[in-house]
Amino acid sequence: MSDPIFSPADKARILSEALPYIQRFYDKTIVVKYGGNAMTEQALKEDFARDVVLLKLVGMNPVVVHGGGPQIGELLKRIGKQSDFIQGMRVTDEETLDVVEMVLGGLVNQEIVTLINLMGGKAVGLTGKDGNFIHARKKLVPSKEKAEEMLDIGQVGEVVGIDPELIHLLDSRDFIPVIAPLGVGREGEAYNINADTAAGKIAEALGAEKFILMTNTPGVLDQAGKLLTGLSAEIVKGLIDDGTISGGMLPKVDCALCAVRNGVKTAHIIDGRVPHALLLEVLTQDGVGTLIKRS
Repeated sequence: MSDPIFSPADKARILSEALPYIQRFYDKTIVVKYGGNAMTEQALKEDFARDVVLLKLVGMNPVVVHGGGPQIGELLKRIGKQSDFIQGMRVTDEETLDVVEMVLGGLVNQEIVTLINLMGGKAVGLTGKDGNFIHARKKLVPSKEKAEEMLDIGQVGEVVGIDPELIHLLDSRDFIPVIAPLGVGREGEAYNINADTAAGKIAEALGAEKFILMTNTPGVLDQAGKLLTGLSAEIVKGLIDDGTISGGMLPKVDCALCAVRNGVKTAHIIDGRVPHALLLEVLTQDGVGTLIKRS
């Protein structure tokens, strides 16, 4: 199917409809967890880079936090190392951590930086180790077999603190931070951190206006498959209790709830498979996903 053709008048109307949102979110911080198909399909990658640059040019402060699970898995496979998971988290020994740092801090991060810069932005790639701005400690996982037993899954970390000074500095100089979710411990050791969690904690530390999670689903759906949006924390809790929200959506919703309860104004779970999903969510009335607010 070919793209619709818009007249100059149509284009002017669309741009004017975005004006209230540009005014409302001017100089506000928007933290985006970038992942899913939007991160692997070339056309969607280019759309995302354009969207980020446009948000910056109209006066917002986008901060990009990315994952890279499929890319890490692919490189581990190429070197003949098996990926092991416990409760959805990658077991990260020293060799695996080397690959994680190479992929997240190098290959994936620099690809995003390059694309944003090609679209006219000024992106700077970082990991949480730069300036020690993501403080982390080892994450232990409860055993499913023995409730009292905690499992050590290697250099997997949980965030204990964020120092936002470096991000504030980059924002003030009109740079766009692109952050790989690697944290640093008290002895300088590196930790692999879940990208959704890292992005949420960064949004909290920055007092973000919006925390946006890009996924491979339309958002939170009711039991009939209809998209839900404008949800309060109380409504979300009810949807979890009655089983409407379950499976892989649960950790994303938990992450969004944590953010809004800790100072972020709204959290959004959006469909990264939709072209220009980021612009549609920020600059239009209807958006393309689920909005979650504190109350």
